Amino acid sequence: QVQLVESGGGLVQPGGSLRLSCVASGSIFRINAMAWYRQAPGKEREFVATIISGGSTSYADSVKGRFTISGDNAKTTVYMQMNSLKPEDTAVYYCKGDITDGVRLKRVDYWGQGTQVTVSS
Repeated sequence: QVQLVESGGGLVQPGGSLRLSCVASGSIFRINAMAWYRQAPGKEREFVATIISGGSTSYADSVKGRFTISGDNAKTTVYMQMNSLKPEDTAVYYCKGDITDGVRLKRVDYWGQGTQVTVSS
């Protein structure tokens, strides 16, 4: 069974920085892409950033220039460096892995449990 575990969330003041991490484990044949999503109170879950196996990245307009996603398929790890944080960045951040498992060779999206990021003075 494939599992994703996020870490690195916490409380930070406006203008501060955090780095989130996500580690995938289990029967993994290939990681096709990994991404970060977030869900704020009273809002739907929204896309934040993604990285594919070739190294290309994409970001939501709201975080461009402030957030940076990076990853390593061999290490089954993805990071997101978050700088110049704003109160509107407050949300639960979720890691998503587009992963082909090593048992059935089936390609499925897997989700982590989420990590809370709170930006407040």
